[in-house]
Amino acid sequence: MNEKQLERIKNGKGFVAALDQSGGSTPKALSEYGVEETAYSDEEGMYAAVHEMRTRIIKSKAFDSERILGAILFENTMDREIDGKLTSDYLWEEKGIVPFLKVDKGLADEENGVQLMKPMPDLDGLLKRATERNIFGTKMRSVIHKAQPDGIKQVVDQQFEIGKQIAAAGLVPIIEPEVSVLIDDKAQAEELLKHEIAKHLSELDPDTKVMLKLTIPTEDNLYRDLIEDPHVLRVVALSGGYPQKEANEKLTRNHGLIASFSRALAQDLSFSQSEEEFDRTLSAAIESIYAASIT
Repeated sequence: MNEKQLERIKNGKGFVAALDQSGGSTPKALSEYGVEETAYSDEEGMYAAVHEMRTRIIKSKAFDSERILGAILFENTMDREIDGKLTSDYLWEEKGIVPFLKVDKGLADEENGVQLMKPMPDLDGLLKRATERNIFGTKMRSVIHKAQPDGIKQVVDQQFEIGKQIAAAGLVPIIEPEVSVLIDDKAQAEELLKHEIAKHLSELDPDTKVMLKLTIPTEDNLYRDLIEDPHVLRVVALSGGYPQKEANEKLTRNHGLIASFSRALAQDLSFSQSEEEFDRTLSAAIESIYAASIT
């Protein structure tokens, strides 16, 4: 593990940028950016287009290590290059930003009020490639749709089981059991989730480190105990579909919680913008998310 990256993630000021849209979410991300499906003819064209978008974001002077600690990449992005360097190496060597990798294969159908992660039979091979490409950590997402104790336990059990496999490979897992912001019993689900996460943290080996990526809680500072747990490097927040302004406002009320936003980061960016306008728009988004992350 890169000790400089570890120190930066543990103690640095800023947030983690989520640039990991994949599969079915890629056409939507491109469309919001102003690139419609008619602009590419196949999957390779789609991924080339989204890499161009991500490259533009990463190379922007606004995308800097003064405000951004890390960036989460999709597997296809990890395997591509920026200016002759692997994306992960460009992030760290040229920008001073720590690279992470999304490793899950999507969500299974809802059962017991939750969506577990689909099987990852090739995970060991992916983790090996990630370490070869100097990736620091990983991210994997499940979703909770109801305050159903058995379902939430299943989600957390699966996340930590795979998290231990990732940690054994020398990477830091970001454990992401998202609670949907649309459910009526969100607060109850978050209480159940906190209990299950705390139980698993207490059972980890002393040297095992993880990160948590959680929905901004209904009850302010609900996750303060998790933030202070010695096994937890950082707790980052997903925007959950909230517009940037609302996500930032909710984040400021949770001390120690930092952002890991995707939609809220890129929602005002457009393919048609001039470089000056693009940089200005991105900088404004980054600055607002940064300010909300250091309260």
